[in-house]
Amino acid sequence: MIGLVVAFAIAMGVTWLATPPAIRLAHRFGAVAVPRDRDVHAKVTPRWGGVAIVLGVFAAVLITVSFRHWRTNGANGWNMHLVGVLLAGLFIAAVGMLDDVKDLRALIQAGAILVAGGILIAFGVRIEGLTNPLVVSRPGEFNPASWIGLWPGVGIFLTLFWVLLVTKTVDAVDGLDGLAAGVCAISSATLALLAAASNQPEGPTIALLAASVAGACVGFLKFNFSPAKVFMSTVGAQFLGLMLAAMSIMGTFKIAAAISVLVPILVLGVPIFDYAVVILKRLRSRAPLTAADQRHLHHRLLAKGLSHRQTVWIIYGCTAALCFAAIILFKASR
Repeated sequence: MIGLVVAFAIAMGVTWLATPPAIRLAHRFGAVAVPRDRDVHAKVTPRWGGVAIVLGVFAAVLITVSFRHWRTNGANGWNMHLVGVLLAGLFIAAVGMLDDVKDLRALIQAGAILVAGGILIAFGVRIEGLTNPLVVSRPGEFNPASWIGLWPGVGIFLTLFWVLLVTKTVDAVDGLDGLAAGVCAISSATLALLAAASNQPEGPTIALLAASVAGACVGFLKFNFSPAKVFMSTVGAQFLGLMLAAMSIMGTFKIAAAISVLVPILVLGVPIFDYAVVILKRLRSRAPLTAADQRHLHHRLLAKGLSHRQTVWIIYGCTAALCFAAIILFKASR
């Protein structure tokens, strides 16, 4: 638990310190958000705040995982899975920085996310199977019937789909000051607790990564909470989405017999549900699936007369409630 606190604190501190330079860098290279009809902000705001988040996560992971690797003589620390996650995150962050300046087409963004998913798969981070909720194993025993192995092609497809879904949902929820950072902080903190409490060999490493993500989000909130001085934009939102997708694949999909699928869906429930509703509404109205509009949950709450901060806190509360349910479900399964 001390390691998680240290990882959280390092990521928070580095992100906090790195955000002002990121703001200056955004102004220098023209990475700024000019208000549009569908936007909530009313003035030109720098992007690239996500660069500080990436730096915070990398700094915390490099320090804490390296220390753990040294303490355990390499038995529990760095592994190929974590290396793959960091490389995929670095790639999607680089593409995100470019998008924040050039405004890349939606298909190019989706292609980049799939490439990042391919990097994860190449390093062994993929959905290999699902647990059977109808089969109960005795404590301390493994029942082969409780595990449904997937054909590699199916596992790869599900992995790419999950990475694309989670990454895009986090990107879509980044519509109000402080919203995406707060939601990701709550979700990643939950994943850290679940991974630390699991019996997986990789559990401690996953927990350190998740705690680092949570800390970076909290550090960024100082500059991003309403009224925001900087946006995380694509570089931050898609990096965080990829991290959450990867951590859930490495961790919560493998945690406990009857709940391995339910836990990540609960933890990421608010953005996933919101994104699914928006996609269904676009299909019904025959609008382009990639079209930007004001159908997201935060837009609807604002339309009902809630203030910016009230809307953000309500969504925080919903996220926290679903994460608490995931923790209770995890404890009950054990």
